[in-house]
Amino acid sequence: MLITNEILKENSLPESFASIKIHEGKSFWRKLWSFSGPGLMVAVGYMDPGNWATDIAGGSKFGYALLSVVLFSNLFAMVLQHLALKLGIVTGRDLAQVCKDSYSKPVTIFLWLLCEIAIAACDLAEVIGSAIALNLLFGLPLSIGVLITILDIFIILYFQRKGFRVLESIVASLVLIIFLCFGYEVFASRPDIQHLTFGLLPQSKIITDPNMLYLAIGILGATVMPHNLYLHSSVIQTRNFKKTFEGKKEAIKFATLDSNISLFIAFLINASILIVAAASFFGKNEVADIVTAHHLLDPVLGVKLAGIFFAIALLASGQSSTITGTLAGQIVMEGFLNIKLKPWLRRLITRSIAIVPAFIITILYGEKGTTNLLVLSQVVLSIQLSFAVIPLVIFTSSKSKMGEFSNTLLLKIISGFVAALIAGLNFYLLYYSFK
Repeated sequence: MLITNEILKENSLPESFASIKIHEGKSFWRKLWSFSGPGLMVAVGYMDPGNWATDIAGGSKFGYALLSVVLFSNLFAMVLQHLALKLGIVTGRDLAQVCKDSYSKPVTIFLWLLCEIAIAACDLAEVIGSAIALNLLFGLPLSIGVLITILDIFIILYFQRKGFRVLESIVASLVLIIFLCFGYEVFASRPDIQHLTFGLLPQSKIITDPNMLYLAIGILGATVMPHNLYLHSSVIQTRNFKKTFEGKKEAIKFATLDSNISLFIAFLINASILIVAAASFFGKNEVADIVTAHHLLDPVLGVKLAGIFFAIALLASGQSSTITGTLAGQIVMEGFLNIKLKPWLRRLITRSIAIVPAFIITILYGEKGTTNLLVLSQVVLSIQLSFAVIPLVIFTSSKSKMGEFSNTLLLKIISGFVAALIAGLNFYLLYYSFK
C-alpha cells in the first residue's frame, strides 16, 4: 500500500508507521518473526523497577503464596493487551486517538492529563531503579545516579533514528539480560519446587489476611501498566500488513501470539524475583526494599555473583522501560492533543518531571525515601489504570468501531470482569494506602 505524506500525518508514530514489511508466503515462523517485537516493547513495562519492590516484599513476607497473584495478573494483562493491539490493527488508530475521536474536548484533556501523570510516575520508577542500580554496581550516590539518568535521552534518540527494528532489538537484548540474570538467581537460590508449585494455585488466605491482600493488590497494580495499552495499540501499526479483512485477521493472530509469548517471559521474570526473595529471605529476613535484598543475597546464598547480577538486571530493567516510556509519551500527546514536539524536547520534559522529585528525595531521605517514592509511583499508576482499561473494553466491544472484529460475548464478559476487578481492587488499594 502506498502511504502518502498526507496520510502519515494522521497516523500514530508517523515516522515509523507501516515501516516494517510483513513476510509474504505461507511460512508460519517467518510471519511470526515479522510481527515479533511490539510484544516485548510492551512486556518491559510489566517488569520495570516498580514491580520489584512488591515482588521482593511478597516473597520475603509470605514465601511462594503470592505466585498465583503474579500468574493471574499476567493473564489479565494478556487479555487487555490483546484488546489494545486489536484496536490498533482494526481501526488504524491508537487508543489515545480513538478517545479523542469519541469524547468531548474536556474529557479528552482530562484523560490526557491522567495519562501524562501515569507516564511521569512510571518514569519516576525507572529513574529511581536505574539510580539504585548505579549505586549498587559502582557506589555512586543516589542523587548523582538520578542526574546521570538524563543521559539516556540522547542514547535513545540516537538509536531511534536507526529505525524501529533497532529499538526493538535493544529492548529484546535488555530483556534477555534480565532473564539470564534471574535464571542464575533462581538456580543459586535453590527454591523448594513443591512449595513453588503449590504457590501457583490461588489460596483463600490471600483474601482473608489483610496484609497479604494489600500486597496482592500492589502486585496487580504494579503489573498492569496503563500506558502500555496506548503503546501497544500504536506500535503494532509499525507493521505493514494488508488492510483487508483477511490481512487484519492474520495480523491480530500473529500480534496476539507475539504479545502472549512476550508477556509469558515477563511472568517468568516477575515470578523469578518473587521466587528468589521467597527462597532467600522467607523465614529468615523480612526484606521490603531493593537495596536490602541486594546486600543480603550474597551472604544468604553463599555465592559472590548473586548481588552483581541482581543489580545488572535492575539497570537493564530501568533502561528498557525508559525506551517504551518515551514512545508512550509521544503517542499520548500526539493522539490526545495532536501536538507534535521534537522527540528530545518531549523526552526532556518527561524526564525532568521525574528527576526533580527523585533528586530532592534522595538528598533529603536517601534509600528509604526512594523506596517510598517507588510505592507512590505504583499508587499513581493504580489511579489511572481504570481510565485506560474501561474505554478500551468499550471501544473493542463496539460494532460501529470494530465491525466484525468486535469482542465476542465471551470476551466481553471476560474483559468486563477484568476491568471491574481491577477498578475494585485499585480502589481498595488507594483506600488502604491513605486511610
